[in-house]
Amino acid sequence: MKTLMIMGAGIYQVSLIKTAKRMGIHTIAVSIPGNYPGFAYADEVLHINTVDSGAVLKAAREKKIDGICTAGTDVAVMTIGKVNDELGLSGISYEAAKLACDKVQMKECYEANHVRTARYRKIYFNEDVNSKIRDLAYPLIVKIVDSSGSRGITRVDSPSDLPGAIRNAQSFTRKDYYIVEEFIAGREFGAQAFVMDGKVQFILPHGDYIFMGSTGVPAGHFAPYELSEEQVRDCYETTERALKAMKLDNCACNCDFIMRDGKTYVLEIGGRSGATCLAELVGIYYGFDYYEKIIQVALGEKPDFPTSKHVPNASKLLMSDRDGEIIAMANRNRKSDPNIYEVVFDYTVGDHVKKFHVGPNRIGHVITQGNTLAEATNALDRALKNISIEVE
Repeated sequence: MKTLMIMGAGIYQVSLIKTAKRMGIHTIAVSIPGNYPGFAYADEVLHINTVDSGAVLKAAREKKIDGICTAGTDVAVMTIGKVNDELGLSGISYEAAKLACDKVQMKECYEANHVRTARYRKIYFNEDVNSKIRDLAYPLIVKIVDSSGSRGITRVDSPSDLPGAIRNAQSFTRKDYYIVEEFIAGREFGAQAFVMDGKVQFILPHGDYIFMGSTGVPAGHFAPYELSEEQVRDCYETTERALKAMKLDNCACNCDFIMRDGKTYVLEIGGRSGATCLAELVGIYYGFDYYEKIIQVALGEKPDFPTSKHVPNASKLLMSDRDGEIIAMANRNRKSDPNIYEVVFDYTVGDHVKKFHVGPNRIGHVITQGNTLAEATNALDRALKNISIEVE
């Protein structure tokens, strides 16, 4: 029996753990102690911080693992790269992981390889920000460089907004520097991709449902995403150039883009599958189990990635508009509805939940499908109306 180390035990790793077990693989979930749902499904649990590459590598050697992977988070990607390099395993390299997990190095890589992206500046927290960004045009985006999702990211429309944005960034980062980049006005969208043995297996552009807080936060997704033939061609060429520049290989890739004047600008690319139901989006659209493909490649196998099937689908997170305790929840959707793929509650009555600001504040999700995108999105709207969650 093969042994797979899965980094993290949160909601986005549960499906990875379940899939591996269904495949007859011995699973080891690695995470700091906590109330993480993945612990209940894994064959073994190791309470190790996933950013502690030395401790994880030591455990990987002792357990004689055959592969290591994650889903939906960048936190453990550098550790995964380190273990892959040291043990000769299939998956993202440490060199590529460093580029994917530090937005400054990523931006430098894009500039060196002529990948279209926003102008930016690297700034240390003890530096005078205004002198460093005087040649950048407002609005700006203040970002931490070492985290995915929307933590530590703020849109800044004027100099008076900078101090608060910088304090927000400093509260989330482990680095002594951050990045400020120009805000690119345009259509925000994303893509999921996979690279195996240096060849891009697929690029799937998708639309994003955005929750507007201090910055836009993805709260759901849909596919297909409407692009002209010329825009698709530019998106594919830009994506392939970025993936090659970052040396991403034998891994899933989560891409964030802006379309302006028909051209794709790369915001960032992570060396793992996307969160917020994006692995499910890929699987439904192409008709294969995406988690299974991720696992197979991590174990050194060479699966096919058939892409002839295209099933439109849409998803949204369930969320609360306040901190509090769930006092009632109900799902009145018919189980027989063919357009409803999945309704998941992460919590139950009596649990405490947080007001939605970022993806991890989710309290569940809904995924729908259809013969057309309109059918899938209509089903999503209908399904959401039949779900109630009361928080006080």
